Amino acid sequence: MRYLLSILLVLSLLSCSSVRVNYDYDKTVDFSSYSTYNYYADMQSGLSQLDEKRLLRALDSTLKARGYRLAEEPELFINIMSDEYRGAPNSNVGVGIGGTGRNVGGGISVGLPLGGLNLQRSIQFDLVDAQRDALVWQAVAESGLSENASPSVREDKLRAVVKKVFSKFPPKVK
Repeated sequence: MRYLLSILLVLSLLSCSSVRVNYDYDKTVDFSSYSTYNYYADMQSGLSQLDEKRLLRALDSTLKARGYRLAEEPELFINIMSDEYRGAPNSNVGVGIGGTGRNVGGGISVGLPLGGLNLQRSIQFDLVDAQRDALVWQAVAESGLSENASPSVREDKLRAVVKKVFSKFPPKVK
């Protein structure tokens, strides 16, 4: 029984996917020249109204802590787009052969998918230079999502996404 509980605990920890982020930016831009931001008025984030409010609250808090101000006529516009998709379940097949002396053994292991397909969310953050109307920084975050998560869990997840995404903003231009 203890062995079974240990296995279930490990599987549940592995199923909690972390936030993965890919970044891109314009190396010719002096990011230290930006101090204000705002969101596109016609932004279609793809999130529910409640999740969008949670995300924007987390983003405002993060940017304010870094010295940026929300402004009517900003230097940067932020656009957020997201998409929800079902990822393939984690399952695998392994084959092994080994032996010592005259004894040879083999084995096959099969990983069974638990819980079906994983619900994933991709959120793209575009930062656009308002004066030049040019994309200067972009990040795409992917993370797991629970359809039945409570509001506090959803808020914590979105806060973790923003924290990870903006951990590399502004970029260290070399």
